[in-house]
Amino acid sequence: MASVKTKTARPKDAVRTRERILAAARREFARVGFAGAKVRDIAVSANVSPNLITRYFGGKDGLFVAAAEVHLKLETLSDGPRESIGRRMAEGIVTRWTTMEGQDPLLVLLRAAGERREAAETLAKFLDEESLEPFRQQLLRYGMTDNEATARARAVDIFVLGISARLRVLRDDLGDTDALKQWIGATIQRLVDGT
Repeated sequence: MASVKTKTARPKDAVRTRERILAAARREFARVGFAGAKVRDIAVSANVSPNLITRYFGGKDGLFVAAAEVHLKLETLSDGPRESIGRRMAEGIVTRWTTMEGQDPLLVLLRAAGERREAAETLAKFLDEESLEPFRQQLLRYGMTDNEATARARAVDIFVLGISARLRVLRDDLGDTDALKQWIGATIQRLVDGT
């Protein structure tokens, strides 16, 4: 009786494979935008079959949404008085810009928002949940009325989105980061405190 050789299956690490695909997708979406990104190119960059992208993410749209998922971690807002909230926010914003490894998923969403309604909706929902509402809640804790906190949180949200687009999407050179932190911090503080 001849012995039958059986292949020993190598354990597959779905989590690592998924993360490799997401990393490749973030790079590609940031480089060429949603419309220009090709599933095949992302698969080649991640060293996987394009079928795995369909299996894990349902296709390009699902991959984009998964690649853009991020959390801002604004817990530091509650770590201090109202008088320093602008400085604390500016520190967090510029630190994120200068220390994040790889492509920032927020930039991927921001670039794609003009191309795809789904990207714009995802970005708006993200900003509402991760930025606008936590900031509004902090302003309420500082004693502002609901209307005042909502209006000021929206103003800061719009300002931060604008400078992110201008400095991170249109240009990567941030210049003097200490001066940038001071300017962003002072501007946010004026939006919080101004009449």
